[in-house]
Amino acid sequence: MKHIINIADGITRMPAWRMAQPVNFTLDEGENMAIVGPNGGGKSMLVDILIGRHPLLGRDPEYNFAPSAKPLVADNIKYVTFRDAYGGDNDRSYYLQQRWNQQEIDASTPTVADRLEKAFALTGDDTAERRALQRRLYDLFRMRASLGKYIISLSSGELRKLKLTEVLLASPRVLIMDNPFIGLDAETREQLQTLLSTLPEMGIQLILVLSKSDDIPTFITHVVEVNNMVVLPKVSLANYLAHREPTPAHVLDNEKAEAILRLPYKEHEFHSHEVVKMNKVCIRYGQRTILKDLSWTVMNGEHWVLSGQNGAGKSTLLSLVCADNPQSYACDIALFGMARGTGESIWDIKRHIGYVSPEMHRAYQRDLPAIQIVASGLKDSIGLYAKPNPEEYDVCRFWMDIFGLKGLENHTFLKLSSGQQRLILLARAFVKDPELLILDEPLHGLDNQNRQLAKDVIETFCKRNNKTLMMVSHYKDEYPACIDHHLKLIRNE
Repeated sequence: MKHIINIADGITRMPAWRMAQPVNFTLDEGENMAIVGPNGGGKSMLVDILIGRHPLLGRDPEYNFAPSAKPLVADNIKYVTFRDAYGGDNDRSYYLQQRWNQQEIDASTPTVADRLEKAFALTGDDTAERRALQRRLYDLFRMRASLGKYIISLSSGELRKLKLTEVLLASPRVLIMDNPFIGLDAETREQLQTLLSTLPEMGIQLILVLSKSDDIPTFITHVVEVNNMVVLPKVSLANYLAHREPTPAHVLDNEKAEAILRLPYKEHEFHSHEVVKMNKVCIRYGQRTILKDLSWTVMNGEHWVLSGQNGAGKSTLLSLVCADNPQSYACDIALFGMARGTGESIWDIKRHIGYVSPEMHRAYQRDLPAIQIVASGLKDSIGLYAKPNPEEYDVCRFWMDIFGLKGLENHTFLKLSSGQQRLILLARAFVKDPELLILDEPLHGLDNQNRQLAKDVIETFCKRNNKTLMMVSHYKDEYPACIDHHLKLIRNE
């Protein structure tokens, strides 16, 4: 059988990028593969070797992309990374509130249509067949309604759909996708699976890098597990599923759960009966209405989950609560019993809110030690500009231990896996023991074990007095058991 990609006893030239054992890997003609394994296990490092990002000692990877006539590996293998869900790895100008500050848009700001037409032009193949593919992709991902939108205004799910459309327009020989289903609503996930299942008919073979081993689509033929920086032998999907270890019902051990419950309460907590109150809130960007006449009250101790299609306004709603959205001061909103804009300091308010979101993950571009990222939650900053005292660092270590991050305190953020980064940001959200916990798709990129761990931590934390939760998720199995209220937003087309 013809090898599309073949690596035999591969060892990277740079020691920093080496796996624990030499890499042996083959992708054969007709195979569609899933690469699975725990967060930090080495999945992304394997992909970097496959695409030639980390050169090998001696024998280079062997490629046979026939019948493709494209000469370059980069033209035949396209890789959609985890961060592409948030707009790209190289966007160093991005800042946390940028999505909500659309008054900064100027003539140079690209729209979705600009980006997709550029991607189409780069293929150099303006034929009727290619235009038919373009129309099919636009219809599949409902891109037509977004064509006039500016890139910076897109939700994380909309950004993911944009990136997938761009890549699929290039018709690569091999498409590698890192966690392709994160950030997508249930309907779009189903549509994407249907589309991906048809790509082999177009001569495109798939490699999906999956943190959730229960996310493996049925069209996958083989699985490669990467664990502890070791690439295990390729097995059939049926073989892998038959021997897969089940996820424990609880991961957080009793001792750590008790430690959370015993945490001392702060002296200056807010104890308002109503934590959030919105009265006929409307948010518009240009001609598009995101939220229309929304009235919503969240009472102390309630635990809410927000659901809805991509672009329905879930993250916009949370940005109003956190005052990251400048329109929040034009709306009738009260937080902790205080009306927005009546003289309260937003920084005083933020001290009582723990927050994690896709936008926050994207905004962390500085390669700081992990413990400093956690400590920035005490100061409500992106980056650490005020030095914590020893007691504050002890609190940071406590929450890093709770989330299974002990020993990673001095590892820098950008060199950690995307799943480890998400755990760091979760620890950051909990570190100040907030009265209001706002978690926007908090389990993105986490493996099965860490997803359950995070759910356990959320559930345990919410057993304490004076704790209110607002959470966004597209997966019902991610809802913590403590959820007792549900708000579903409907997208305004």
